[in-house]
Amino acid sequence: MATWTIANLERNVSDGGVTVAHWRVTESETVGENTYTASSYGTCGFTPDASASDFIAYADLTESTVLGWVHADVDKDATEAALTANIAGQKNPVSADGMPW
Repeated sequence: MATWTIANLERNVSDGGVTVAHWRVTESETVGENTYTASSYGTCGFTPDASASDFIAYADLTESTVLGWVHADVDKDATEAALTANIAGQKNPVSADGMPW
């Protein structure tokens, strides 16, 4: 199961409007003694309007609210599918590197 978090927020000092949300999503799977992990990091930009009826003051924001904004902007299903595929590739690699000696 993928875990989404907000790593940082950038905001206007004058009105507290969030202009950028930095997000991270991580997925891991343990098989026997091996743990496979994949993650992705990105940003979403916003144009806040402090006069809008749905404006939320910075001090009143929750991670859940900001994740809702991120999920509206990012293809959540495709991002999570890419992590799942990454882990599948780690468990069953199709190529390798190294030296035979």
